[in-house]
Amino acid sequence: MIRIRGLNKRYGDFDALTGIDLDVAPGEFLVVLGPSGAGKSTLLRCINRLAEPTSGEIHIDGQLAQSGGASLRGLRRQVAMIFQHYNVVPRLSVQKNVLTGRMGAVPSVLSWLQIFPRKDVAIALECLRRVELQDKAGLRTDTLSGGQKQRVGIARALAQQPKVILADEPVASLDPKTSRTVLNYLKQASRELGITVVCNLHQIDYAREFGERIVGVSGGRIVYDGGPEGLTDEVLKRIYPGLDEGDARSRSAPAVAAAAAPALSQLKLEEASA
Repeated sequence: MIRIRGLNKRYGDFDALTGIDLDVAPGEFLVVLGPSGAGKSTLLRCINRLAEPTSGEIHIDGQLAQSGGASLRGLRRQVAMIFQHYNVVPRLSVQKNVLTGRMGAVPSVLSWLQIFPRKDVAIALECLRRVELQDKAGLRTDTLSGGQKQRVGIARALAQQPKVILADEPVASLDPKTSRTVLNYLKQASRELGITVVCNLHQIDYAREFGERIVGVSGGRIVYDGGPEGLTDEVLKRIYPGLDEGDARSRSAPAVAAAAAPALSQLKLEEASA
């Protein structure tokens, strides 16, 4: 579904990505793991052309991804994006936020007037059902919790009916319980609808738990490509330079859960509303 060859991205004298070669299969749930500043977000932005690569080629479903004109519009219809900070419109209803995912499929005049055909409304409601927010459809989005807003973001991406979803740190600002809820919805949709998902994470335990395949990125280069079982301490030290064995163990799922327990007890009310 995604084929990347020789991808490089430079900002001035800084090489954000260097020599990226990557293939992602149809329907695959791929986690890109790495620290902040590793190049994960730049990779996603190059795939959907929010950032123009310095060199290299990206193919989506066999088509060369290019900037400009009809080619870019076609790319954006096939590739949906989920952002770290939700990117919802607070004053709009939940349903209308999800319907923005249908804008590429309706005439421009209707989308400007926020008028959508019944079939698109039905699609939006079905996507809300998938993330268990159908009962919130008529509410203003700014009344929702952070976890609920991110679920609106997932529903909006699904409403686009894309072939690929790019999720850029979708749980970075959420508590552990809500993070797993959001990632579960995203992975379930990938499995049931056959959507290819590339999900950026910096949490090792979530990568192990949800990634069918993990690509480790450090310093703008791929330093690991394999299954979650291959994330040994040595591999983690390549992904996170300076990480010692104790740090690696402390980032395992059981240890993270234990460390998070006090915080979770303080967040019960917020988690219950997510």
